[in-house]
Amino acid sequence: MYDIFSLPDFKFPENFLWGSATAGHQVEGDNIHSQHYHRELQGICDEPSGKACNHYELFREDVQLIADLGHQSYRTSIEWSRIEPREGEWDQAALDHYKELFGLLKARGIVTWVTFSHFTVPQWFEELEGFRKKENLHYFLHFVEKAGKFLDEYVDFWLVINERTMTLPGWEQYGFNSIRAHAQSYHLLKTFSKSKVGSAHMAVQPYPNRYYDELDRAMTAIRDFQYNGVFLHAIRNGELISPGVDAEDCPEAKGANDFWAINIYTRELVDSRSKNFSTHRFPHKYLRMVDQKFYLEEMYPEGTTAMLERLKDYPVYISENGCACDDDRFRIVYISLYLSAIHDAILRGVDVRGYLYWSLMDNYEWSSFKPRFGLVHVDFSTFVRTPKPSAAFFKELIENNGFSQEILRRYLHELPVLAR
Repeated sequence: MYDIFSLPDFKFPENFLWGSATAGHQVEGDNIHSQHYHRELQGICDEPSGKACNHYELFREDVQLIADLGHQSYRTSIEWSRIEPREGEWDQAALDHYKELFGLLKARGIVTWVTFSHFTVPQWFEELEGFRKKENLHYFLHFVEKAGKFLDEYVDFWLVINERTMTLPGWEQYGFNSIRAHAQSYHLLKTFSKSKVGSAHMAVQPYPNRYYDELDRAMTAIRDFQYNGVFLHAIRNGELISPGVDAEDCPEAKGANDFWAINIYTRELVDSRSKNFSTHRFPHKYLRMVDQKFYLEEMYPEGTTAMLERLKDYPVYISENGCACDDDRFRIVYISLYLSAIHDAILRGVDVRGYLYWSLMDNYEWSSFKPRFGLVHVDFSTFVRTPKPSAAFFKELIENNGFSQEILRRYLHELPVLAR
């Protein structure tokens, strides 16, 4: 681990893009027609999303907040379940809502990123087995065309799918179909949009639990291909391939990419002696709890540099990176270390062009409100937003277009430690 107080000052390239990210279901509230909302009603989650951050009503205030924090770019998702709550029934008011949101962002000069599917789909699509069936993809493409054409003038970057292109055992066809959906949506969007198109990939860095153990290293290679290789190989070669299933040609996927967008948080330790081959059940931001108050996975910035070095064939954007913690000082440490790792990758020849912190504000983390990832604190009873010290720290990094010890020491006088 780096000593944060010995990190050298560094600058990012000119026009490097800084900002933050959220997802519709996690911040909007009352997303009642989505499959995830139905799961919450069934008690599968620790607690329901409810009003979440009430962003659907408070979006004008939030756009001003984004501008006040100095963010140059903002990523969020549009909710298909709001726009098409029932098959073939389009809600114009929902489309108008998103048009106003992105119009306000563009009016303030904020670069917009729009994700079509960030883990949520309409309940009616889920009942048809969603992306698990290839014959269902036309429903998604219709949504992409309808919403894409309506919002295109306000969008700078399209992200088709968030983190669904990996192929874990039992989900290979889901992953393959998600890649097909990505590729077909890419070509569809290119017929009417001049905006850049990609998908946000969950870039996990697998690492052998016992570095010199032959089987741990072999299983690490397999896990790495399941997480990362499937999508990268499909885009580079037009072939869908994953360990344990028959390969399939997918020529439409080859080159269906304008940039790599990666969500990166930590590594996964691969243990060949474990039934699930992993010491982490969930290898990114779905967190274990420590002392009931502190949420944070291992900081492993070195893995970010290693991952980025694989991505030299397209420009790269960090579409998510962040940590959840109650002690905001950890967030300042985390941001500093990961930006240093990203800068190291740039020095090694990777064309990294932007960084979006996850997340703008504390939100609903798919099962609970307890993990707090935000630069901005949210009181979930009153919906009052209060920027944290890390938000001011991040604003200064943006203004400086890089890191400096002078900025760091204004916000961090000593390293935080875990309570014992």
